[in-house]
Amino acid sequence: MQDVVVIEDAAAAAASLDPLRARLLRELATPSSAASLAARVGLPRQKVNYHLRSLEEHGLVALVEERRKGNVMERVLQATAAAYVISPAALAVVQPDPEHLRDRFSAYWLLALAARLVREVGRLLSGAVAAKQPLATFAVDGEITFASAASRADFAEELAAEVARLAKKYHEPEAPGGRKHRLVVALHPTLREDQNQPKEVQP
Repeated sequence: MQDVVVIEDAAAAAASLDPLRARLLRELATPSSAASLAARVGLPRQKVNYHLRSLEEHGLVALVEERRKGNVMERVLQATAAAYVISPAALAVVQPDPEHLRDRFSAYWLLALAARLVREVGRLLSGAVAAKQPLATFAVDGEITFASAASRADFAEELAAEVARLAKKYHEPEAPGGRKHRLVVALHPTLREDQNQPKEVQP
């Protein structure tokens, strides 16, 4: 089981978003059979089996073992990851393009960059897992409290200048065997407690 799997296929994304199938995925963090799952979620085994077949078809669960139980061969399944992230590639036609929104102070551009980050790192991670190789990444996460909008703007200017300086220092486009790396730096307000839960869409 992987820690995180990025879903790029639209049908797999739809399967994972179904509330019942999402619950089955959560329950399958540990290996289980359809009969055991049916007892936990309070549904007929046949219905649980139907949903498990769909999840397995899309690679969201995998067979761990088969064991005989009386005259029946019981299949034990487990989720392929502890958590899933849906890539914007699952909605390729409408995914945001950072090249069309370039404005470093735009929240829309920030979302477009984040979407590209999920898409690209997801594909790189899939390749690394298939090749059984580590993926070289680095991230920084923290919080800063600014006294004013002016101090936030000053910080952003200094940060941009320092990142540009470091990039110029280490960027060697003609280096033999050099590998390009994507650099994304983001700054946004921290969510308040009352913003942590998504609001329900009113019909």
